[in-house]
Amino acid sequence: MSPYLDAHVVVRRPGHTLDVRLTAERGDVVAVIGPNGAGKSTLVRALAGVVPLDDGRVVCDGETWDAPATRTEIRSRGIGMVFQKEMLFPHLTALGNVAFGPRSRGVRRRAAEERALAWLARLGVEDLAGRRPAQLSGGQAQRVAIARALVTEPRLLLLDEPLSSLDVGVAMALRLELSRHLADFDGVSLLVTHDALDAMTVANRVLVIDDGRVAQDGTPAEVARQPATDHVARLVGLNVLRGTSAGTSIRLADGTTLVSTTPARGEVRACFSPSAVTLTVGEPHGSARNRWPGRVTSVAPHGSAVRVHVDAAAGLIADVTPASASQLGVVPGAEVWATVKATEVSVYGGQ
Repeated sequence: MSPYLDAHVVVRRPGHTLDVRLTAERGDVVAVIGPNGAGKSTLVRALAGVVPLDDGRVVCDGETWDAPATRTEIRSRGIGMVFQKEMLFPHLTALGNVAFGPRSRGVRRRAAEERALAWLARLGVEDLAGRRPAQLSGGQAQRVAIARALVTEPRLLLLDEPLSSLDVGVAMALRLELSRHLADFDGVSLLVTHDALDAMTVANRVLVIDDGRVAQDGTPAEVARQPATDHVARLVGLNVLRGTSAGTSIRLADGTTLVSTTPARGEVRACFSPSAVTLTVGEPHGSARNRWPGRVTSVAPHGSAVRVHVDAAAGLIADVTPASASQLGVVPGAEVWATVKATEVSVYGGQ
């Protein structure tokens, strides 16, 4: 049986080619992640029909949208789109914006507005139905944009960094609501994001694109457990150190050495959690075999912890408690020592 979405997207540009194969089933929420310039937004726009394919095909729900001799118009594809900026019609009210989709498909005004109001209610903004976009906050406007995308019951929902322009608190609340609505969505959702929380909490699959190609495709747990690229490892909050391993000793790019408990030979990536990094003011005297002096480059809240970046071993991330951060005097510019136990280090690659 053919997958609900079966796509091979090839888009050629000077100096860069996007060549991505993607299949998905009904109900799948696929987070698309990767570094800037990898081709994530191009993939979304090609599926929508905004960017024409140079090769490949797009088939959704048994209907061919793109093929060598076929090209379906955007309005006939049955898609919903949400962008980083909500892009609402400024002259229409929130109700008018959401009702626009059904109206453009021939639904009578009253019925279209009833459907629109129901979706505004589901997104918690029905009381704002009479306001125009300029009278809405960023979070309110994005809720309206999501309602506008879902009210037409699309077969394919494309979300291009819909939460990235919102404040942290607003984004978190909307992320929870979006996750709930996508869980009930009967089509396929593609969510382009730079936020690990989106990939790990909203999606049931993660597609990693790097330099126009698929670098990894798996469940959030699989990708977090064994990320295929440095970008993904850092995105999910792991320290990634590249080096050359001989046995359990890894010589890092900056000339320092890291010890693991996994024998390997050749080029490897050593990964460990920020919570595995211990910071001290003076040189430590414990059992940890991996220790580096460094300078704090940034400090920021991270959930219930404090995330500290240290310029040791080509760059380390440490998560410490607020009490520890205060006791150590961790501020940008402070000199610290970072230690990691060999048992906390996972090694990928090599032989």
